[in-house]
Amino acid sequence: MRRLLLAALVAFTVAPAAAVAAAASTPLDLETVMANPDWIGQAVEQPYWSADGRSLYYSLKRDGSPLRDLYRVDPATGQGAKLDPAALAQADGPAVFDRAHKHAAFILHGDVFVVELAGGRRTQVTRTPQEESAPRFSADGRALQFRDGNDWYSHDLASGVTAPAAVLKFADDPQASPPDALGQRQLELFKTLRQIEADKQARRDEDKALAAADPGRAPQPFFLGDKITPIDSELSPDGRWLLLVTAPKGYEAGKAPEVTHYVTDSGYAEQKEARVYVGRKDPAPQSLLLLDLANHQSYPLATDPLPGIKDDPLKDLRARAVAALQKAGKAEQAKALKAPEQRAVRIIGSEDDGGGGGIAWSDDGRNLAIQLRAIDNKDRWIASVDFGKHALVNQQRLTDNAWINWNFNDFGWLKDGRTLWYLSEQTGWSQLYVKPLDGKAKALTRGQFEVSHLQLSEDGQWFYLRTNRVAPYSYDVYRVPTTGGELARVTNYQGMDEFALSPDGTQLAVLHSSPYVLPQLAVQPSAGGTPRELTSTMKAAFTARDWIAPKIVAVPSSHGAGSIWAKYYGPADEQAGSKPAVIFVHGAGYLQNVTLSSTYYFREQMFHNLLVQQGYVVLDMDYRASEGYGRAWRTAIYRQMGHPELEDLLDGKAWLVKNHHVDPRRVGIYGGSYGGFMTEMALLRAPGEFAAGAALRPVSDWTLYNHEYTANILNDPQLDPDAFKASSPIEYADQLQDPLLIQHGLIDDNVLAEDSIRLYQRFIELHKKNFWMSLYPLERHGFVHADSWYDEYRRIDELFETYVKPAKEATTR
Repeated sequence: MRRLLLAALVAFTVAPAAAVAAAASTPLDLETVMANPDWIGQAVEQPYWSADGRSLYYSLKRDGSPLRDLYRVDPATGQGAKLDPAALAQADGPAVFDRAHKHAAFILHGDVFVVELAGGRRTQVTRTPQEESAPRFSADGRALQFRDGNDWYSHDLASGVTAPAAVLKFADDPQASPPDALGQRQLELFKTLRQIEADKQARRDEDKALAAADPGRAPQPFFLGDKITPIDSELSPDGRWLLLVTAPKGYEAGKAPEVTHYVTDSGYAEQKEARVYVGRKDPAPQSLLLLDLANHQSYPLATDPLPGIKDDPLKDLRARAVAALQKAGKAEQAKALKAPEQRAVRIIGSEDDGGGGGIAWSDDGRNLAIQLRAIDNKDRWIASVDFGKHALVNQQRLTDNAWINWNFNDFGWLKDGRTLWYLSEQTGWSQLYVKPLDGKAKALTRGQFEVSHLQLSEDGQWFYLRTNRVAPYSYDVYRVPTTGGELARVTNYQGMDEFALSPDGTQLAVLHSSPYVLPQLAVQPSAGGTPRELTSTMKAAFTARDWIAPKIVAVPSSHGAGSIWAKYYGPADEQAGSKPAVIFVHGAGYLQNVTLSSTYYFREQMFHNLLVQQGYVVLDMDYRASEGYGRAWRTAIYRQMGHPELEDLLDGKAWLVKNHHVDPRRVGIYGGSYGGFMTEMALLRAPGEFAAGAALRPVSDWTLYNHEYTANILNDPQLDPDAFKASSPIEYADQLQDPLLIQHGLIDDNVLAEDSIRLYQRFIELHKKNFWMSLYPLERHGFVHADSWYDEYRRIDELFETYVKPAKEATTR
């Protein structure tokens, strides 16, 4: 019996290994590449330290489900486990600490918890159906502050009492309106009415006096009027002030297009709104209101002190547009383009602008900094607040003739509470600066590399940051003293994704990855040293395959742009004979795909392996506008999207022809989103250069895309119609001559399918040939169903097999 059991165990352990070996030796196929990616493994996500610093938590997607499980691991031993529901109830959330490091607080399942670090005593502060957020300790350490939406609360640690820090009423004060003429006449005539009114006022005065003298009472409400709506708020750590970001109530952003869902649970076609088109109306302007909670006063913070706020950076474009409209007899439209006397602003990082980070209080609550940007996004200001004058004081202005970056807007205070730190692209690269409120800025980093992911150590002595200082494609953690000094390398992964300092600042949790390894968790000393690997979540069926290591190459630009970094995929035993090639174009525009980390395009990377197996070579380029290469690289596309990028792609093709014996007549191109847009631009603006192209979920007409992204690069279509015309593939539809496959999710509410359908109709009317479209009824912008992925790439594979792999003359009709 024991021999039979042993034989069964041996068979059980050997069979999977044999199956893995067999799978590894089997040629790659499209079914495998586009299958549910659970067969690859799972990426480690959102690591954070426990409140006591003895454990690390992280999330892992569950196989066969979108749900995430929480894991806890001991960084000292590497021992870890998935938490069951009972253990989840006792887990920590990402913690914040008081200044004395006696207490920690965190959010768990939407509620607030506080922990005494010495004894581990844990107290649940809230138990509500809504989700609280943003816990932090008061400046004196006696209270825990947290928010529910835009309402702030303070929990007294000694008494256990929780109370609102302020009561906000977005309505007019019912007692504040004086009587009209008729009411005044009534008071003059009737003594009894005067006495009733006097009694009401006496009660109001008594309530105010009691509230001022007795902190145990709920605060008096602030009546802020019914013309504004709250967008964001931040309570000062000392509880004295509340900064409120507001927008006009009922602001209409413009008519939103609708997306039709054809395959639905109900069986009926359903209409759902998408986002508003660019140029229909600017986003709502925002305003700042400073509330003095101690004296129950409110003060608007005017933006007048910001330098350049009254300038018009689009003056020349505006003049041309107005003149053209007036000449065409469109006086009302010309009038609508008149520049405002003062530019409207939005608060960077406010809830309506992406969430978090636009407002920073010093730890003691005595200083406040706010990051604002003009709605035209040509200026960014970091301003402090003069509490005596209730006014903004400019500390740093960043101007960009194109647009201020979406990234590199981190800022905050050093531990002294008097010195600001911030990132800025003012030199052309994101670098770190410190600035005393009444002094000059000092650069802590310098060079042609990007700095991001700032973390200030708990003792205030070090900045930890992520940078590609060694090479554009290589990222690691570095640190620099807050007083200035050497920028020292801490990790040596070259593919570092995220990191988190331990509560005592001595250890660093690091998420790192490589081209075929999803993010994994390690821990190492924060000053540098040997890391301990804590996770290994890749599946054997994937790791056993002999994947092609992408070779990072520098393609020379023929247009003075320097080197265009790219990933090259080719066979290990590459022969000198003529061969076909495919150029892949990444999406998002501002995204970096040429790195030593794992890629967002993991399916495409596997597809590139399949293409090499089929006889192609593949080039994946970080064309101009890509992230990681400085401001000039990013803004090269201003008012001319698709032009510098196409120059780079054509340089990539020339490099393939020169260095890898690629037949210039047998080069295909494909990509999704911005990559789909560029595929269309390549075929329509450079006819004959590419044998065929596949455009996935492409933008074909930028006038149909959203405001937040498009207006930064092309301005408004009414103001700068030439930029939209030059940048939209639909304007070049008459030049189509090479085979084009368009693929689009039918319920895409980012780039609407209407975009592709309109271009398709243009081709019909122009009597074009060799163009096709495939639509996917249950897919949005990012496909999620394996069947759709397979069908999409089967069509791409067939397109290349038909029109790219053989000589072009043999397939042209």
